[in-house]
Amino acid sequence: MGFLFGLFIGIAVSVGLVVAFARYSNVRSTRRAELARTIAAFARMTVQDSRKLLPGDFYPSWVVFSQRQKLSNSLNWLNLELEKIWPYVNEAASELIRSSVEPVLEQYTPPMLASLKFSKFTLGTVAPQFTGASILESESGPNGITMELEMQWDGNPKIVLDIKTLLGVALPIEVKNIGFTGVFRLIFRPLVDEFPCFGALSYSLREKKGLDFTLKVIGGDLTSIPGISDAIEETIRDAIEDSITWPVRKTIPILPGDYSDLELKPVGTLDVKLVQAKDLANKDMIGKSDPYAVVFIRPLRDKTKKTKTISNSLNPIWNEHFEFIVEDVSTQHLTVRVFDDEGVGSSQLIGAAQVPLSELEPGKVKDIWLKLVKDLEIQRDTKNRGQVQCELLYCPLGEESGFKNPFNPNFSLTILEKVLKPESEDSDATTDVKNLQSPKKKDVIVRGVLSVTVLSAEDLPAVDFMGKADPFVVITLKKSESKSKTRVVPDSLNPVWNQTFDFVVEDALHDLLILEVWDHDKFGKDKIGRVIMTLTRVMLEGEFQECNELDGAKSGKLCIHLKWTPRLKLRDTS
Repeated sequence: MGFLFGLFIGIAVSVGLVVAFARYSNVRSTRRAELARTIAAFARMTVQDSRKLLPGDFYPSWVVFSQRQKLSNSLNWLNLELEKIWPYVNEAASELIRSSVEPVLEQYTPPMLASLKFSKFTLGTVAPQFTGASILESESGPNGITMELEMQWDGNPKIVLDIKTLLGVALPIEVKNIGFTGVFRLIFRPLVDEFPCFGALSYSLREKKGLDFTLKVIGGDLTSIPGISDAIEETIRDAIEDSITWPVRKTIPILPGDYSDLELKPVGTLDVKLVQAKDLANKDMIGKSDPYAVVFIRPLRDKTKKTKTISNSLNPIWNEHFEFIVEDVSTQHLTVRVFDDEGVGSSQLIGAAQVPLSELEPGKVKDIWLKLVKDLEIQRDTKNRGQVQCELLYCPLGEESGFKNPFNPNFSLTILEKVLKPESEDSDATTDVKNLQSPKKKDVIVRGVLSVTVLSAEDLPAVDFMGKADPFVVITLKKSESKSKTRVVPDSLNPVWNQTFDFVVEDALHDLLILEVWDHDKFGKDKIGRVIMTLTRVMLEGEFQECNELDGAKSGKLCIHLKWTPRLKLRDTS
C-alpha cells in the first residue's frame, strides 16, 4: 500500500513538473515576443517621441537630441577647458604672436616714425569664447581635416608699443579695450598613422568680423603729434592682415617632415582694367565730385592700386590696367572703392563693390558693371551711388590653364599676352616677337586698324520742339584723340547711317572707343547720349556687331559693327 501511494505521488509530481515546464516555456516565449516588439518600438522612436515620454530635465547633461545641442555642449566644454589652461596658453601664445607680428610691424612702420616695437605683450587673464564650429568637408580632402572656429574676445591684454619719432621723441603707447570677433580656420594635414594622427597644424584668421581697440600714450596725449594715431592704427591693421589673415597661414609642425606644400603660394594672376564709372553720388556742395578708385584683393598698402583723380565729374573715365597675384581663388574677392578726392582733407567714400574670384571663368575676359554700395558687409543701402565698369581675366598658373604664351610656350597666357596673339603668322612683327624669349608686358604694345561701322540708332529721345531729332554720331579714340563723324539724318528718331570709318590704333590695350550721339541744330548742337567701349573684345574676337544702350539718354540704342586688323609692335624702351 505504501508502495502504491508513493508511486502515485511520484507520477503526480512528475506530471505536474512536465505541465509546469511546458507552461513556463509558453510564458517565456510570449514574453520574448513582447520584448522584441517593445525593442522594435523603441528603435522606431524619434527625438520628438522620446521628449513626449520624458522631459529634458530628467536627462543627464551628456544626453543630447540634436546636432545643434551636441555642438553647443561641445563648445561649452571647449570654453571651460580653455579657461583652465588659459594661463599657459597666454604665456606660449603671447610670445608666438609677438615674434610673428613684430617683423611685420617694422615692415609697415609709418614714415613719420623711426621705429615701432613691442615692449610688453601679454593676452591677459580673460580667455576668448568659441561661439561656433564647423568641419569643412569640401575643403578637407582625403588627407586632411579643415575646421573653422568662430571666436569672440573682449580681453584685458597688456600690450605696450615703444615708438620713436624721427625727431628722437620716445613714446610708450598702450593698446587698450580690444574687442574682436572672427573665424579662425584650422587645417590638420597630413593625416598619418602615428599619434596624434596628423603631421602639422596650419591656422589662419579666415574672416575678421570686427576689430576695435584704442590707443593711449602712457603719461601723455597722443593728439600732441598730429596724424600719429591714425598712422599707428593703420599699421596695426596692416600687420594683422599681412601676418595671419587668410589666405596667409601659419604652419606648426607636429611630427618631423616636409610641409612646404602647406605654405601660401600664388595660384594665378588677375588682370583688371578699370574702365569707367557712371551716375556717381555727388559728395561736393559746390560743383561735382573728384572721383578716384582704389582696387585690391588684399587690403595692404603695397598690394593696393589707385587710379588717377578725374576732376569735377560724376561719370569719370579711367581706363587703367592693374595686375594682382591670386592666392586662393575660391575665397578671395576683388574690391573696388570709389572716393571723392578732397585735396588736403580726407577723402570721402562714394561707394564700394566686390567680385568673388570664384565667379570668373579662367582664361575668359568678363566685362562687368558693379553697383556701388555704402557697406560691403551689411549691404542695406538703398541709395543710388553709381556703378563701375571692369574687365577681368583670371589666369591660373601652370600649364593646366590651357593658355600658352605666344612668345614662350612654357609660360601661361595673361590678358595682355592673349590679346597680343595675331591672327596672321606672316607679319614681320610676329617674326620679331617669336625671336624673343619672354618680353615683359610693359615692353609690348598692340597696334592695328580698327574699322568702325555706325549702322543705326533706335528709339532716340525727341529733343526738338517738333518731337523729332537731327542725329549724327561723333566717333573718338580717347588716347590718340582721333575723331570722325557721320552725316546728319534729319527728322528721325530711328536713323540709319551705315557708314564705316578706319582708325590706326597705336596702343589698343590702353585706348577707348567713344561714340557720342548729337542732335544737330542751326545754332548749335545738343548731346543725346554716348557709348564707351574698350577694344578688348574686338581684339579677342576679331569682329562683332551689337547694339548698346545710350548712357545719359532717357532711351535709345546705338548699333555698330567693329573689326580689328592687328599689327604687333614692340615698345621702344631704349
